[in-house]
Amino acid sequence: MDHPPWCRLLCWLALCFTSVAAAAPLQLYTEEYPPLNFSRDGQPAGLGVEVVQEILRRTGQQARISIVPWARGYHAAQVEANAGLFVTMRTAEREHLFKWVGPIIVGVTGIYALKGSGLHIASLEEARQAGIIAAPRQWYSYQTLQAKGLPNLYGVMGPKQMMTMLRHRRVPLVVADNVTLESLLALGGLKPADVELLHSFLRTYAYIAFSPSTDDALIAEWQGALDQMKADGTFAAIYQRWLPGQEMPH
Repeated sequence: MDHPPWCRLLCWLALCFTSVAAAAPLQLYTEEYPPLNFSRDGQPAGLGVEVVQEILRRTGQQARISIVPWARGYHAAQVEANAGLFVTMRTAEREHLFKWVGPIIVGVTGIYALKGSGLHIASLEEARQAGIIAAPRQWYSYQTLQAKGLPNLYGVMGPKQMMTMLRHRRVPLVVADNVTLESLLALGGLKPADVELLHSFLRTYAYIAFSPSTDDALIAEWQGALDQMKADGTFAAIYQRWLPGQEMPH
């Protein structure tokens, strides 16, 4: 039976809308967090950026990569359609907020103090009594320590504020991971030789996090491309260029 003209029109419009939606480029967000992702001469650069760009090349897809404050990207990647955020540590607190592709980074997070502080921390229980621990509110490490109920956790706006406070001894302790420690310290005018690791409390893997509304087929395609990169050595070459000697995720 032939369909009325208005029905055929609706079907045609639906097909057009689907085609446009499918062709719409991805919107990817990242932040200033060297050497994983940062801006260089106005363009995105870093380990995470190179991995994402290679996935895009292999899948034949297009995406806009925007470097924005972490809080903005973190929110956008949860509520916007066809949006992603990298690199994002995958934790229990975040598991249900995103769809995940990875891992692309492995890191160890710990509590640091200025060298010669005289402080000693053997466990998170001891950390409760060690003094104020500063960490950016949007970081996974802050969320992890907050979930453990540390009463001396102090949330700051960003890593520069945190490291500047440490340098001027306004806080005795800060949180950082081994992968980005050097670049984070530099924000406050410090070097790795100026600090000491007191206690490691979290081993985490970083992923590309996509909004929950992202098509599962795209997630599978991206994961497949990343797995292929790991199998043919492309991923290892990128990783060692940016993090020579560091452990790679499997």
